[in-house]
Amino acid sequence: MSKQKAVLSEEQVKTRRGRSVALAVTLGVLVAMFYVITIVKLGPGIMDRPL
Repeated sequence: MSKQKAVLSEEQVKTRRGRSVALAVTLGVLVAMFYVITIVKLGPGIMDRPL
């Protein structure tokens, strides 16, 4: 089988980049949200516990 690369138009490249950026931002927000929710659920005393 021959390996052929698809040739994308400028518009397709811009659309793909936009989707990639949107996905990255969404994942970043989701990670930040999980982090904040975890810290809030653990409470402010999490740093005062013995190791």
